[in-house]
Amino acid sequence: MEHSSMSEGVVQAVQHASTDINLATTWVGWLSLAVFVIAYYFIATEDKYEVNKAKPALFAGTFMFMLIGIYYALNGLNPDPLHEELEHLILEIAEIFFFLLVAMTYIETLIERGVFDLMKYKLVSKGYTYKKLFWLTGLLAFFISPVADNLTTALILSTVLFTIDKKNINFLVPGAINIVVAANAGGAWSPFGDITTLMSWTAGKGEFVDFLYLFPASVLGWGVTAFLLSMSVPKGQPPFDASTEKQPKVLDGGIGVAYLGVLTIVIAVLGHQFFHFPAMWGMMFGMGILKMYSVHLHKSGQHGFNIYVNMQKVENDTLLFFFGILSAVGALHFLGFLEYVHHLYGMIGSTAANVGVGFLSAIVDNVPVMSAILKSSPNMDTAQWMLVTMTAGIGGSLISFGSAAGVGVMGKLRGIYTFGSHMKHAWTILVGYLLSIAIWYFQFEILGLY
Repeated sequence: MEHSSMSEGVVQAVQHASTDINLATTWVGWLSLAVFVIAYYFIATEDKYEVNKAKPALFAGTFMFMLIGIYYALNGLNPDPLHEELEHLILEIAEIFFFLLVAMTYIETLIERGVFDLMKYKLVSKGYTYKKLFWLTGLLAFFISPVADNLTTALILSTVLFTIDKKNINFLVPGAINIVVAANAGGAWSPFGDITTLMSWTAGKGEFVDFLYLFPASVLGWGVTAFLLSMSVPKGQPPFDASTEKQPKVLDGGIGVAYLGVLTIVIAVLGHQFFHFPAMWGMMFGMGILKMYSVHLHKSGQHGFNIYVNMQKVENDTLLFFFGILSAVGALHFLGFLEYVHHLYGMIGSTAANVGVGFLSAIVDNVPVMSAILKSSPNMDTAQWMLVTMTAGIGGSLISFGSAAGVGVMGKLRGIYTFGSHMKHAWTILVGYLLSIAIWYFQFEILGLY
C-alpha cells in the first residue's frame, strides 16, 4: 500500500511538473502556431477575401485549445492546469466582452436618440474645414481616453467622424487612424486609460503620479503622427446647406443617456479603484441604470427607447473577434510561446526589449504580452516599467487590430477603416512611436525627471 501510494504521488508529481514544460516545441505547439498564423493572415486580409475577421479569429482561438486538449489526453497529462487556464481565460474574456457590450449599447442608444446627429450638426454648421475637424476629433480622443478608456473613446468619436461625412474616404481614413492613435496615446499616461497601464499600476510597478510623467512622450508622439496624417486630409468643408439642413432634434432622454454614459464610466473606474471590482461590473451596473431610465421615459409618457432593439445593432462580430483573438493568444501563452518575451531582457537589455514589446503588442495583443512580462517580473526600475507600459499601450496603434481601439473603429467603419487602409499610413505612426521613445529616454534616463 505504501509503495502504491508512493507511485501515485510520483505520477501526480510528474503530471504536475509536465504542466511547467514548454509545449512550444511539441507537435501541438507547432500546429497551434500554424493555425494562429493562418488565421492572422485572413484577419489581416479581411478586405481582400471579404471574410469577416471574427470568423478566422473565433475558429483559431477555439480550435487551438481543442488541439491542446487532444495532446493532454493522448499523453495522459493531468488536465487540471488546462482547466484552470480556461477558467482564467473565460473570466478575462467575459470582463472585456461585457465591458464592450455596455459601451456599444450606450453608443447605439445615443445614435438612436439623435445625439450624434446633433453633435455632427454643431461641428459642421460652424463651417469647420476637414482639417479642423480632423484635429478637433483627435484632441478630444487624446484628452477623453485618460478619464474614460481608449476603446470607449474611439468608438464614440469614430461614430461622430462617420456622421460628419459618410462618403469622403480621404477624410475618414486618416481621421479614424488619428482617433485610434490619439486614444491609445492618451490612455498611456493614465492608470485608467488602458488595460496595460491598469495592469502595471495594480501590480505596483509605479505610483499613480508616475504614469502622469508619460504625458510629454504621449502627446508629442501623437502630435507628430497627427501632423503627418493631416497632410493627406482633403481641403474644403463637409457638405452643408443652411437653407435645407435643419438642426436635428434629440429625442426624449437623449441628453440624459449621455450623462448616464459618463456616470457609468465613473462608476466603473471608482468601483475598480476602491472596491477592486472588474471594470465591467460597474459598466453592467450602468446598463441596469440605462434600463431603468428607459422604463422611466415610458412611464412618464415620453418618447422612450427599447434598449433591446438598440442592443441588436451592436457589432457582434467585434465581440466575437475579441473572444477569438484572446482565446488564441491565451493558447499561445499556455503553450509557452510568450515566455520567450522574457528571454529578450536577458539577451538585449531592458530598453531594447521594452521597445520591441511595442511591436510585439501590435502583432499579438498588448494584454497577454504585458501579463507575461508582469509574471516574469524582470528586474527593472520605475523608468523601465513606465517605458514598457507606454510601448505596450501605444505600440498597438502600429497595426489596425493591434489595440482594442483599433478593432472597435474597424467595426464602426467597416469597409472604410481596414488593415490595408491603415498600413498605407503606418509609417506616420512609426515616426510618432519612435519620437515617444526618444522623449522618454531624454526625460527619464538623461534628465531623470520622474
